[in-house]
Amino acid sequence: MASNAFGNLFRLTSWGESHGKAIGVVIDGCPAGLPLNTDDINAALARRAPGKTPYTTPRQEADIAEIYSGVFNGKTTGAPISIIIFNKDADSSKYEPIKNILRPGHATFTYTEKYGIYDYRGGGRASARETACRVAAGAVAKKILLHFNIQTCAWLTAVGDVNATQLNIDMDITQIERATLQNDLFCPDAAAAQNMQAAIQAAMAAGDSLGGIVAFTAHGLPVGLGDPVYEKLEANLARAMLSIPASKGFEIGEGFRAAHMTGSAHNDLFTAKNNVIQTRTNHAGGTLAGISTGMPLLGCVAFKPPSSIQQPQSSVDIAGAAAEFVLPPGSRHDPCVAIRAVPVVDAMCALVLVDALLMNRAAKLDIPFALQDA
Repeated sequence: MASNAFGNLFRLTSWGESHGKAIGVVIDGCPAGLPLNTDDINAALARRAPGKTPYTTPRQEADIAEIYSGVFNGKTTGAPISIIIFNKDADSSKYEPIKNILRPGHATFTYTEKYGIYDYRGGGRASARETACRVAAGAVAKKILLHFNIQTCAWLTAVGDVNATQLNIDMDITQIERATLQNDLFCPDAAAAQNMQAAIQAAMAAGDSLGGIVAFTAHGLPVGLGDPVYEKLEANLARAMLSIPASKGFEIGEGFRAAHMTGSAHNDLFTAKNNVIQTRTNHAGGTLAGISTGMPLLGCVAFKPPSSIQQPQSSVDIAGAAAEFVLPPGSRHDPCVAIRAVPVVDAMCALVLVDALLMNRAAKLDIPFALQDA
């Protein structure tokens, strides 16, 4: 199985399965001298961990990371950083009765056809359990970004038909993050969050699930991140976000709404304030021609409803015989994966930006363009 790595200069490789002994990640390309300890990583993992609210899977995983290499005396050495997270609450018994049935919406069919073997215990490598590795690596990436005064944040902006109020991109990102972390659903709009909770409860009562949308932003970006033609910033962000399990759509700036706008409405007109060029609006979402403009980066990711639902579903077994798929009693699954996807989206955003930042340092010899004094 190839393609378990992500990034160019700042590169992560994740490993492990949902019900294996452990999962982990190796980070290559982290600059030396970055203050780093397990508390930095575990604080991020705590946001993604399951079993904290009625709106996520009841599986209890503390997700305590251990750093095995790449850090000495509290600072990164420049060597590969190896992080391991031991699985503590895996219950594979629930998957034995259904191991030969093709689970609707899951990887059982495609993995079996492609590799001839499939780890049915919790989805194996296809499980969202792997995203803990991304969050751990993202915690390192976010510390690097903060060194350059760049902040990222993600939040839940829709569940089913319930939409949160769109946030003003000029709002202090620290306030957005604080409001996000204070809510069980990672939604900074408290009123919308209550309606989201009600929608999720209704879906659970019906034995069903709901999809959702996660928004993300980054403030403090310099002009110039991203490289034409195949390393455009939004292209790498799209690749990162669509690699997250259950993701089904990606937008940057106005996204699909741009298709219904005129050029005069969508164009972000330039202005100069205090000898700094910027745009009056930000319909483009912080990029032009695949390169950051210095305006806030803004995008969103759509997640499908979880495939594991309590309702019986018709299917076939691995031999092609008709079968009914029913989750065994006591099965543990998220009713809306978009909730726990919030810290994952934030992590993937940070990973893309750090990689672009490091690549940009080799772009040219002279100083960045700036308006000259009159």
